[in-house]
This record gives sequence, structure tokens and C-alpha cells, in this order.
Amino acid sequence: MSTKKSSLLDPTIVRAALREALIKLNPRLVAKNPVMFVVELGSALSTLYFIKELVTHSGNPAFTGQVSLWLWFTVLFANFAEAMAEGRGKAQADSLRKTKTQTSARKLTGGKESKVNATELRKGDLVVCEAGDLIPGDGIVMEGIASVDESAITGESAPVIRESGGDRDAVTGGTRVLSDRIVVQISVNPGEGFIDRMIALVEGAQRQKTPNEIALSILLAGLTIVFLLAVVTLQPLAHYSVRSAGQGQVPTITVLIALLVCLIPTTIGGLLSAIGIAGMDRVMQHNVLAMSGKAVEAAGDVNTLLLDKTGTITYGNRQAAEFLPIPGVTIERLARAAYLSSLADETPEGRSIVQLAREKYGVPDQALPDAEFVPFTAQTRMSGVDSASYTVRKGATDSIKKLVGTVPEELDVISRGIATAGGTPLAVAENGEPLGVIYLKDVVKAGMKERFDALRAMGIKTIMITGDNPLTAKAIAEEAGVDDFLAQATPEDKMALIKSEQEGGKLVAMTGDGTNDAPALAQADVGVAMNSGTQAAKEAANMVDLDSNPTKLIEVVEIGKQLLMTRGALTTFSIANDVAKYFAILPAMFVATYPELERLNILHLTNPQSAILASVIFNALIIIALIPLALRGVAYKPMSAAKTLQRNLLIYGLGGLLVPFPAIWLIDRLVVLLHLA
Repeated sequence: MSTKKSSLLDPTIVRAALREALIKLNPRLVAKNPVMFVVELGSALSTLYFIKELVTHSGNPAFTGQVSLWLWFTVLFANFAEAMAEGRGKAQADSLRKTKTQTSARKLTGGKESKVNATELRKGDLVVCEAGDLIPGDGIVMEGIASVDESAITGESAPVIRESGGDRDAVTGGTRVLSDRIVVQISVNPGEGFIDRMIALVEGAQRQKTPNEIALSILLAGLTIVFLLAVVTLQPLAHYSVRSAGQGQVPTITVLIALLVCLIPTTIGGLLSAIGIAGMDRVMQHNVLAMSGKAVEAAGDVNTLLLDKTGTITYGNRQAAEFLPIPGVTIERLARAAYLSSLADETPEGRSIVQLAREKYGVPDQALPDAEFVPFTAQTRMSGVDSASYTVRKGATDSIKKLVGTVPEELDVISRGIATAGGTPLAVAENGEPLGVIYLKDVVKAGMKERFDALRAMGIKTIMITGDNPLTAKAIAEEAGVDDFLAQATPEDKMALIKSEQEGGKLVAMTGDGTNDAPALAQADVGVAMNSGTQAAKEAANMVDLDSNPTKLIEVVEIGKQLLMTRGALTTFSIANDVAKYFAILPAMFVATYPELERLNILHLTNPQSAILASVIFNALIIIALIPLALRGVAYKPMSAAKTLQRNLLIYGLGGLLVPFPAIWLIDRLVVLLHLA
């Protein structure tokens, strides 16, 4: 799936958003936003007064009509902001639909193939896919290995390997098999597939308000009710004031509505939904599918970040660099044993051991008759080969020591030396006798230390998770600059660490791709699963990285923080810019009754009508002006919460206080120049 940023002024999206803005005038839709619902009711009421004044030739229909028009524009602009945010997601959904090609599937029943429509497949069905075939639905590879083109989903042209067993067995509907043959077991029913969920999410069909968004909505609704009560009481107070002063006039209902709309927080009320939708959109632009807005928001509040060492902090694919035998063992014997133990090991480490034994130590191509490969497991932490007359194991030093019993002290010395240098030692034992150690090198990715420094500046604690021994983990952790590490980690250890952090009141984020990561991904507040991982991992997580890049978690956290910063900044700006409108409208309403209020007319606005009209126009236009900021987000800079608050108050608090004054003054002059008031 292409996730290139679409222009904010994309004509197609703008036209669609204009139509949607009109459709969203439906009161049932606007009622979901209490602030804008009050504005729409005020617009309708002022429109009725405008019609009445036209019919009865009373009042000032030109003024009332203009106020009504700009009140409707206020609602439309808020609807337009939300529609623009949704429109960008719908554009992405349209590109996703292109991957849902109606295709036939080769269903396997009782060993026989039959062609059926892909929509007829159900969970548990087996299908055959060969080179050139589109995979008809999400599933698990039960048999075979194949190269698969996933560019329709990830946007990456490089094919990936999918095979039965292990952590690379998940396939996605709409992707294409490029080579070989696989048998896939469908894991979802029609309409429940990965692409279906992506379409629903990016279109906003499943978007729910986040807890912070709900809390802010309640606060804005409360402020709206307070100002509504205050404005309602102004009418009788105005009658009393006019009678007591013996001069002036009572403000009309239209003026009171204008006052109410300018007092309530319409700016943030109109942009709040757009900010949330745009946050999910920005995550999607990084090829990460967020299952809910809550996940994105939680990413912004994360306190602890769990990162796998291999492939995230380091490049992974550790390479064998050297064979180090213990005294009394020849290098040739260790090299041959290492070679045989890795001959059937298809991991990058295993292949590098075979290559090193052949190229550096001249071990000839050979195989053991009737040999059976023993795969690595998290419990044994060893792998090797068994035959009738020969047994060889390679694995963690502690595991080899448990296997053979007593080992020479030199084995521990060599292992500690490798671990201290940041490498990974793999001990080798032949027929129960320790031979020496394989030195695996792992390289820390460039720039990781700087990224962790930036996270630390944000108050985020980073913890490296690794299966390595503590000495190796410590060396890599120090080189990378992480705050802490968990060595020799098992799935249970990961879960215990997450729960421990959460019990301390912290929010935890982590990445994973295997079935053994699923419990921890489900427990974490932000769990990012790799698209190349297992179905279990993707179902447990609340985000899926389509590029399968574990370092993407750092970008997700930054986007989450940007979402929170944007919402906070625009809320601050919205409340601050109401102050200028007080100085514009209140003197205009009561200056005829209380001439001394002219002192509050610090903007020196031309007349009461131009002052009110200028305030209403500014109140509407500021929403349009802030749409790009709401959609793009406030420029993100790593800093502490205290500094972020200080920056927001300085830029958006002070800016929200000062910007309206010259803007309202300029609008007032234009209104008068055009003879509109």
C-alpha cells in the first residue's frame, strides 16, 4: 500500500470534503459534538430572526443576515476540518480496495483441488497457491515455502519468504506468490481479513474517541453550558440596566447568540475530531496500522519502551567471526563440529558458521548418514545434530555446561571475553565433550545512541530485551545507550517485566513478531506487531507495522506525543483567543448604556455592529486557518513534559492571546470599508 503523504490541498480530497461538510450539517451528526451543536442551534435561531426581520421590515436584517451566515460558516468550517481528515484516510482506503481483486481460489478438499470464488472461503479452508497466484485470504502456510510479493500491502517491492512453521508463516490476502508452491489455511471469514480491517480503520468507521479526547469533550461541553447560562441571564440584566440608566438599548437575540458563539471554545471544539483522525493518519503514513486512536494516544504517554536487541538495536543476523578452541582441542576439530551442528541450521547465524568453517578453516562439504537435526528451542537454548554414532550441540555456554557437566575453566574465560566485548559466545560440545566457543558478532545500528538520548529527554525509559547472557547484554546496552536491559529473556520474563512497570503506574510499549511475543504484546499498553510475524502476534497487538521494521516503535511514540502536543497546543490557543473577543463584543453590547465601557474598546473598533461582526468572522476563519496545523500536527521536538507545557503556553497561549487583536481590528476596517456595517 502506498502511504505517501497526500497534499493538504489535493483537489479531489478538498471537493469531497466540501460535500461531506454539507452532509455533516445533519443535526444528528453535529449532536456528537456539543460545542458545534450549540453553534448550529444558534445559527438556525439567528436565521429565523433574519427571516422574521425581512418579512416584518423590522430590526436590521442586513446585520442579522451576515451574523447568521458566518455562524453557519463556523459549523461548516468545523465539519470541513473533520471531513478533510477523514478524506485523507478514505483516499488510502480506495488504494487498499484495489488490492481486493475478485479472484478464484484453488480450494483443497480431501487432497483434491477445486476452483471456488475467494469470497466463498471460510476460516479453516485449505487453498493451494503457486507462482503467479494471488493469495485469496489471510492465512497460515501449512506446507511449503515461497517468495511472496507484499507490495500491495507494504509498498515495498522486495519479495519476502513465507514458509510453514516458525515465525514467517503468516500470509495476507491480496498478496502474490512469486515462486514455488504453498498450501495456506485460511484464518478469517469474508469481511474479517487484514485489508478489510485496514479499510474500516482508515475510513474512520471504527474510530472511537480516546479517553483523553472524551475528557476534553466533557470539559468543553461544561464550559459551553456555563457560558450558555451566563448569556441567557444577560437578557433580563440588560433590561434592568437600560431602565436604570435611562439610555441605551437591550441587545438583540442575534447579538446574544454572537456573544455565546464567540465565548465558547469553538476553535478546539471544531478541530478536536480532526486532530484525532489526523493522528491515526500520520501513523498510517509510516506504514503502521493502528487498531484504534487509543493506541496512538497511549503511545504519546508511554513511559517505558521495550526493544528487542536483535534487528532493532543491532543489525541482527549475527555473523560467526572466529572459532576459539579450549586447550587440547585442535581448531580443525572445533570447526568441523561447528560445521556439522549448523549444516541444517537455516538461521543467518547457522549459515554464517557453515560459511566460516568452509572459507577460513577449509572444512570440506560433508554430511552425517542418518543424521537428525535438533532445532533450537527457548527452553534448551541449544541446537545440533544426532546420529547413531555422533552427537554435537552448540548453544549458550550455560546450557552446554548443564549438558556435559564439568567443563574446563578456559571455556568460561573465553565466553566471558567474547561477552565483555559485546559479542555472543556459542559453546560447542561433541559427544558430550566441550570443544570451544564460536564468536558471533552483533553490530549496534548507527545513530541509535542519539535516538535513545532523545527518548530520555522525553522522560522515556528504554529497556533492551535479549536472549543473550548478562555480560553480552551489558556490553551492547552500554554501547547503544539504553537505560536498562533484560538478559536471557523468556516470554514469561517479558510479561513479568511489563506487569512490573505497569504496577508502578507506567505505560509500556513493545514490539514483537513471534507467537511467543503475543502474551506480552497483549499486556503492553502499546503493542506493535510485525506484519511478517505470526497471526497470533498481529491479533494480540494494537498496532501492526506493515514494513516489519522494529525500530518503527520510536516513530510511533513520537507521533503519539505529537498528537497530544497538537491537542494541547490548540486547546491553549482556543481558550486564549477568546479573551480578545471579550474586549471586542462586550463594550459593543453595552457602551450605549454604560459609556465608560468605551475604555475597554482598546481596539478602537468602528461601531458596535462592526465589532460584533468582526468577532464572529474571526471566530469562523480561525478554524480554517488552523486546519493545516491540526492535520499536520505541531512541530515535534523531544523535550520533557514541563518544557513542553512551557513552550505551548509561550507560543500558543501568548499567540492565542495576541493574534486576534490585530486580526479583529483588520476585519473591522474591511467590514466598514465594504459598507457591511
